[in-house]
Amino acid sequence: MRDQGIVSASLNEDEKQFEAALRPSRLDDFAGQARVKENLKIAIEAAKLRGEAMDHVLLYGPPGLGKTTLAGIIAQELGVNIQQTSGPVLQKKLDLVGILSNLQEREVFFIDEIHRLQPDVEEMIYSALEDFRMDIVIGTGPGARTVAMDIKRFTAIGATTRQGIISAPLRGRFGLVLRLNPYDAEELARIVLRSARLLEVTIDPDGAEEIARRSRGTPRIANRLLRRVRDYAQVRAAGHVDLGVANKALDLLEVDRHGLDEIDQKIMMTVLEKYGGGPVGLATISAAIDEEQGTIEEVYEPYLMQLGFLDRTPRGRIGTDRAFEYFQVARRRSSGSQNTLF
Repeated sequence: MRDQGIVSASLNEDEKQFEAALRPSRLDDFAGQARVKENLKIAIEAAKLRGEAMDHVLLYGPPGLGKTTLAGIIAQELGVNIQQTSGPVLQKKLDLVGILSNLQEREVFFIDEIHRLQPDVEEMIYSALEDFRMDIVIGTGPGARTVAMDIKRFTAIGATTRQGIISAPLRGRFGLVLRLNPYDAEELARIVLRSARLLEVTIDPDGAEEIARRSRGTPRIANRLLRRVRDYAQVRAAGHVDLGVANKALDLLEVDRHGLDEIDQKIMMTVLEKYGGGPVGLATISAAIDEEQGTIEEVYEPYLMQLGFLDRTPRGRIGTDRAFEYFQVARRRSSGSQNTLF
């Protein structure tokens, strides 16, 4: 049975443990993202020289590029502990009060999916980030009063895949706003080779490069594909991964040379074949392939657009000339524009 979602950057619990075992703990071991690393090295060293909490950091970019890993590395480089939570978990102000009041001096507070903070929690965090103070309301009704509570100076690290929907007041309270970009094949190949060493998998450089080429520029997907190729090699190739073994394993997983899987192909064939290249609305695509609109928009479309296969327009999604050529679909006249909303 095919491994569904093999090139999705989302994680289940088993994969979280697997990924954690492969994470580097130092900036020098973190592959790629040279500009981000250089900015962080300077900020970390400056904070250590002054003996102060490092400035707050907002990391943004597609899922699976290493935002959580970098948060852990920052804490490690600073020599402090890290407290971790996520936007969806912080549902009430009291949740935030409990965490912030227990933070130690210069400790790192990591908030994943920070764009999903509740509005009242977000408002409360403003003063914590800027003035290291929380305003707590005691009592109710006419007798209610606000008490200012000082907290220790800490470093907040926010991570998001949707930087554009973070409010300006929240974004403005982060001194460092850094974007993580997709990796090139060479960088990913180095990550695959490092992970293979940790997993005690023997792999040829060209086998690692093939896995890298099909990993959508994402280390998380590269490690996931390595895991599947390792299984294939152990069962069918005496445990060694060369180019031929990598190709056979990845072809069996139906991950093509661009890293496109079944869902990617369904999206493109819907646009190209069923609707003549578009324009076609997101809701229509979602109904046609039985996949959630949010998943299509956030997980699959960005990579298809990066490859130059899909364009977003005010009237809907459009397949490009390159897509028609790659998927070997003959152009025809669109049957109409009734599906061009959304």
